[in-house]
Amino acid sequence: MSRIAPAEDSNIALAAGALRRGELVSFPTETVYGLGGDATNDRAVAAIYAAKGRPSFNPLIVHVPTLAAARTLGDFSDDAVKLAKAFWPGPLTLVVKRARACPLSLLVSAGMDSVALRIPAHPVAQALLTASNLPLAGPSANPSGRISPTTAQHVADGLGYKVAMILDGGPCRIGVESTVLSLLDGKPALLRPGGIAPDDITAVIGKPVAIAAPIGDVEAGLHGPGRLLSHYAPDRPVRLGATAVLPGEALLAFGPSVPAAKVVLNLSASGDLHEAAANLFAMLRALDRPDVTGIAIMPIPQVGLGIAINDRLTRAAAPR
Repeated sequence: MSRIAPAEDSNIALAAGALRRGELVSFPTETVYGLGGDATNDRAVAAIYAAKGRPSFNPLIVHVPTLAAARTLGDFSDDAVKLAKAFWPGPLTLVVKRARACPLSLLVSAGMDSVALRIPAHPVAQALLTASNLPLAGPSANPSGRISPTTAQHVADGLGYKVAMILDGGPCRIGVESTVLSLLDGKPALLRPGGIAPDDITAVIGKPVAIAAPIGDVEAGLHGPGRLLSHYAPDRPVRLGATAVLPGEALLAFGPSVPAAKVVLNLSASGDLHEAAANLFAMLRALDRPDVTGIAIMPIPQVGLGIAINDRLTRAAAPR
């Protein structure tokens, strides 16, 4: 297994050195653990795609420490600046046009003229960005299409020796990936729901946000990550909207009233959507076990963070 290292200053310095050599490092963010590589280095970015088994037409998020750094990589409209000032650092990824002199590898953009940018709020991510002095391509640190990692051990279980170091910053606070918002052509479009709700975005820019549908195996035009229909998938089949449990199924519950099941985990017994989001991927992993035939999932309210939770569950249940 790759070395899991406490996120101390000395280990962050070692990780920064590995990144400058073109190696891959996993690091925590407030959303999920990222698989980091130098976003200006074609070989490092190609290594991210190879480690994940990720389709090369699926672009990567680039993490930067400041808005000033982001503006050297992408063209920021007035709306983009407003949103960055309102929500960065935080769980919002903005898809904008690549700047004319953008130094990023074209691989992070899957060959398109757009780039997905985010400033993470996690102190370890910030420290690593500062120590490496690099923009970091950082998709979730898991095999492509599988359950996203919210602990360092999840990363080790999924990627093993494919990363030089895993910085352990503890469990991720939010637990689902960032909201991805396209601002291309001046039209705000939600490419992936996450920690920032569409209504919050509208409140800042005064414009409605279109909702982009997930895409099947289309080899062009994704512009942002997290748009493929089948994603976040456990090995066992997933059944949504369950009000009862079938023989052999495990139950992923929500709320205080839970049907009887031999194997059950509750995202939030009190019905708290923030708690449910933080528990989602870890509990999906725990229920994805050989002694069950499938995972039944109780209904989750389609409001607030519930929108992002339902998005991930719908993709987990999609045909593969």
